[in-house]
Amino acid sequence: MAEIRVENLRKAFGTFEAVKGSTFTVADGEFCCLLGPSGCGKTTTLRMIAGLELPTEGRIVLGGEDVTFKRASERDIAMVFQLFALYPHMSVRKNIAYPLANVGTPKGEIVRRVEEAARILQITHLLERSVSGLSGGDRQRVALGRSIVREPKAFMMDEPLGALDSEFREVMCRELRALHNRLKATTVYVTHDQLEAMAMADKIAVMNKGAIEQYAAPQEIYDRPATLFVADFIGSPAMNLIEFSGPLAAGAQEVALPNGGQRIPELREPAGSQPYLMGVRPEHVQLAEEGPVRGEIFGIEYLGTTQIVTIKTDVGTVRARMSSDVRVSEREKVTLRLAPEKLSIFERDSGRALRSALNDRAGGGRG
Repeated sequence: MAEIRVENLRKAFGTFEAVKGSTFTVADGEFCCLLGPSGCGKTTTLRMIAGLELPTEGRIVLGGEDVTFKRASERDIAMVFQLFALYPHMSVRKNIAYPLANVGTPKGEIVRRVEEAARILQITHLLERSVSGLSGGDRQRVALGRSIVREPKAFMMDEPLGALDSEFREVMCRELRALHNRLKATTVYVTHDQLEAMAMADKIAVMNKGAIEQYAAPQEIYDRPATLFVADFIGSPAMNLIEFSGPLAAGAQEVALPNGGQRIPELREPAGSQPYLMGVRPEHVQLAEEGPVRGEIFGIEYLGTTQIVTIKTDVGTVRARMSSDVRVSEREKVTLRLAPEKLSIFERDSGRALRSALNDRAGGGRG
């Protein structure tokens, strides 16, 4: 396998800039997700790495070799698409063997690689079956098998689970991550589904309007979003955002809210008197005897072991995730405490997160 380096990658279609100066590195053996809404540039980025699109500017380095303008066939990269791209008239065995047979690989080697891929994917019993009669999940395994037998430097996956229903997607997420752990394959995976990305990735590049807003481990992106877009896009429900005004000096450890002061992590950056947003995840909003936010419950969404409680407050609508054992009712007056060690502070106009002492100390990773 191989490291992938993307340097100042840009792609323009006429006057439309689809990818805007992206830079990131996928380490050898790492699983990277390109995540974002439709039209954010994630698939275009993947296609440039794979050689299916040529960049307008920038550089792509695969395993130490500059492949920016090499053809896809010269990059030793395997692609897995959303729509499987299988041959319905062929058996599973012949579908998996096709890329090897197409380049004249010796028959004995083809048999060895096909059977090894089938064993890894647990589809040995399907090898003589026609792909036309297989379930969506099994067809996806065959598509993966056809990529695995090539033993490429890297895998590119473009929303490979998008055609499956939610139950199959959950199963295949687990299987893809387990497969990655066995193969230690450098992988770039495109998805718009944050749950897929958070469950599988070592690193996530969150994209918006052609630009990478944050590139980090899943936990870091969830706990310490770098921008307002990331804070709003990641999480279900999204991060609560509470507006307040400065001045907010470097070293600040408290801000004023209508019902009192709210402690915040110590800021390491100087800031002025512009409007700011305080971000807090729903699970870090707690009912309390005393607190800086007061309101009235107007919605309760029961989710089994947890519930999402929506509260109208004098700082806007706030959502809290809490145990279903906590007894609450609509129209109930409540006081809320916001966990200070879990807060993020953003400049409203730029959307940038302000760095804090907590950010400096904390790390992120898959664990």
